[in-house]
Amino acid sequence: MTRTKVAIIGSGNIGTDLMIKVLRGARHLEMGAMAGIDPGSDGLARAARMGVRTTHEGVDGLIALPDFGEIGIVFDATSAKAHEVNAAKLTPFGTRLIDLTPAAIGPYVVPAVNLDEHLDAPDMNMVTCGGQATIPVVAAVSRVAPVEYAEIVASIASKSAGPGTRANIDEFTETTSAAIEQVGGARRGKAIIILNPAEPPLIMRDTVFCLVAAPDPAAHEEIRRSVEKMVADVAAYVPGYRLKQQVQITEIPADQPVGTLLADGAASPTHQVSVFLEVEGAAHYLPAYAGNLDIMTSAGLRVAERVAARKAGL
Repeated sequence: MTRTKVAIIGSGNIGTDLMIKVLRGARHLEMGAMAGIDPGSDGLARAARMGVRTTHEGVDGLIALPDFGEIGIVFDATSAKAHEVNAAKLTPFGTRLIDLTPAAIGPYVVPAVNLDEHLDAPDMNMVTCGGQATIPVVAAVSRVAPVEYAEIVASIASKSAGPGTRANIDEFTETTSAAIEQVGGARRGKAIIILNPAEPPLIMRDTVFCLVAAPDPAAHEEIRRSVEKMVADVAAYVPGYRLKQQVQITEIPADQPVGTLLADGAASPTHQVSVFLEVEGAAHYLPAYAGNLDIMTSAGLRVAERVAARKAGL
């Protein structure tokens, strides 16, 4: 079976973990190259030891490789600003891009929710780690009842947040909030990220709050079933993704001031849906507490596998 060659730009934590996933378990992909900008990085050294072609001259070095024309998909695991530059240089070659930064040049893609809609997009954006973990839940709720407001809180171990993550905090909140609305289906969305300095480091935890108009008690069980099914769908490609406890649905008291959270003209919500998640990493490259990295690389791999399988007519 012919596999699609892929390249990874960014030799940091996300890029290295993704490379190992491709090498160890990809069905339709093979590593073609890894590009970085630090010749002394552990990611480039590890790639070389594993037989992967490397360059420390970034996207320009990647394009200059003699077999660059064989690369079908490029993952960008750098930063939002760097992706803008990388995309501008790669787009003329017709290379398919999977963006693991919050740059959001292309459409937001959350595999369990909307991958089929964007398989032909030249530049697919994987939102953020918090988005990949929580947007499926918002979408699951919105399939049953209108979500007037959705708020997500992503808590990750400070040790798992590298320079790229820290540099992209503003983009994280903006991109995730927008994707909660555009992909999750919420009328208004908000995202919060917490870098938890606790020792020993804690596993990624995510909380999803949805304000919904669902006065019928029968809809509550339907919401629970929808969320549980969605969690199973995500866990199919992120094994460490799970519900921390049963989905909670509580009535909003009449005197609770939620109006400031709602968009103009929104219906008055009747209930709050609270979902608590945990994401444990597969520990391919980093410790298991770094579920925030694992869910990004796992989602990116899922997208690339589908793109490659479709190209092969499978």
